[in-house]
Amino acid sequence: MTALTDTKYIRFLRRAFLHQTRQQIVDYTTAIRALIWQRQGIFAAATVLAVAYINAPKALLCYSIVLLTELLDLRLARRVANWEGTGAKQARAFSIQILLNTALSATAITLFVLMVALEQRSGDHFAPLFFLFAAALFCAMNNHNIIGALVIRLAIYAVGFTTIALIDVVRYMPPITSPIWLQFFTVVFVMYFILDVSRLFLGMYRENQAYITKLEAEHAKTMSAFKVKSNFVSTVSHELRTPLTSIKGSLDLIASGALGTFPKELAPVLDLAGRNCKRLSDLINDILDVQSMEAGHFLSDLKPLCLEELIEDAVQMNHGFADTHGVYLDYVNPGTRTFISADSRRMTQVMTNLISNAVKFSDHGETVTLRCEQADTKVVVFVEDNGIGIPEGSQDKVFGQFSQVDSSDERDVGGTGLGMNITKQIVELHKGVIDYFSELGVGTTFMVAFDRIPEPSKDAVAEKPNKAKVVKPRPVTPRHAKAAGTRKAASASRPPKDPAPWNDPDTIPMPSVGQI
Repeated sequence: MTALTDTKYIRFLRRAFLHQTRQQIVDYTTAIRALIWQRQGIFAAATVLAVAYINAPKALLCYSIVLLTELLDLRLARRVANWEGTGAKQARAFSIQILLNTALSATAITLFVLMVALEQRSGDHFAPLFFLFAAALFCAMNNHNIIGALVIRLAIYAVGFTTIALIDVVRYMPPITSPIWLQFFTVVFVMYFILDVSRLFLGMYRENQAYITKLEAEHAKTMSAFKVKSNFVSTVSHELRTPLTSIKGSLDLIASGALGTFPKELAPVLDLAGRNCKRLSDLINDILDVQSMEAGHFLSDLKPLCLEELIEDAVQMNHGFADTHGVYLDYVNPGTRTFISADSRRMTQVMTNLISNAVKFSDHGETVTLRCEQADTKVVVFVEDNGIGIPEGSQDKVFGQFSQVDSSDERDVGGTGLGMNITKQIVELHKGVIDYFSELGVGTTFMVAFDRIPEPSKDAVAEKPNKAKVVKPRPVTPRHAKAAGTRKAASASRPPKDPAPWNDPDTIPMPSVGQI
């Protein structure tokens, strides 16, 4: 039975003094580096007082020894900061070094305090006791990461407390009613107080460690579930894309008459089926984009990109979509060449989402205007429509996932509810900012700002995205010219829109439409 008990004690002592976790060692040495100047302030103040009132040479000698132990602690802290392994052997070596440094530091501080006490000839030892109390309290509050180091430091300080309290008892052998004995019992009470404080801080540290361990376990479970979910959604989306492409292709063949004539009564049904296939295909593509962003594999190639050319190409690519809605795209290339660092394919996706969103919410015959302007170190793209506008306080819905400002079943504009969310994420991945200002019944202006970069050499410039898909801009028809003239006349009669402030205070302020 005794052998078993001894074995338990030995295991406990090994765990307390030698078997420290990596986190405990890192926490301990991090506290050493973080509190270095606080400790030096305490030591310097004690040294100044000792030099002025006690014994200058001895005080400076003791302070030098304390500084030497501080340098040993800092050296150990740097070694731990560069520690890349997780082996138990290295952790044990660091644990031993921490215990040795702790013993040296506590001994040096205690000898400093004892020197002050011994140099005092009167019975008042308030100064050395207070110095030691400050050191012990500092230890209780900040050295609880490793219980072995805490025990060694407090044990050495306890020897110092007891020695100081017994100095005058040994010198004068006073009766029990003497104030000297009162000082002794007060010192005992102070030691109990420090032990209690140490116990409280040690308990809080262990609770925090247990809570962090629990959080890490929950995080690991969550990440595992998230990975399973992502793989499932990605697999299902890819599996849906193949049959959907076949269905859409078959419907297009039937609708085009390539497979022969079909009853006219089927035309609305085929049109509805085709539109819903397109909507489902867009949803699958958006879901795959979201999964790609969550996995961190979204931006493939960042190169210098001419923003004016990007906007012009995006306008040309979206002319057909705008024409089907009876909306004119108005963009005049300013002739400048402003460059940003971007993934050309994803930036084309941003412009397409902004343009298609503006077109969908514009009335028949209206105009969507695009502008590109420079402001200090930024370049800003404006996409302005004269549609129905966005109610105040709808930013979460505008940029949220699977959400639209009008989410009712009777809404006029369809969509997946992911387009603007993906746009915002792409912009933020490029370290840009996206925002909008809107007025109900007047229109909305989306703004995207990026950091400008110097114009690169021709070899470094990104190729124009999807160049094969670019179509020639269609001419301005009388209908569009009339609609544009009506819009400009209406705009002149109403006050300019005031821009909403940017979310990021470091970004540029947005000018109002009337100021540009």
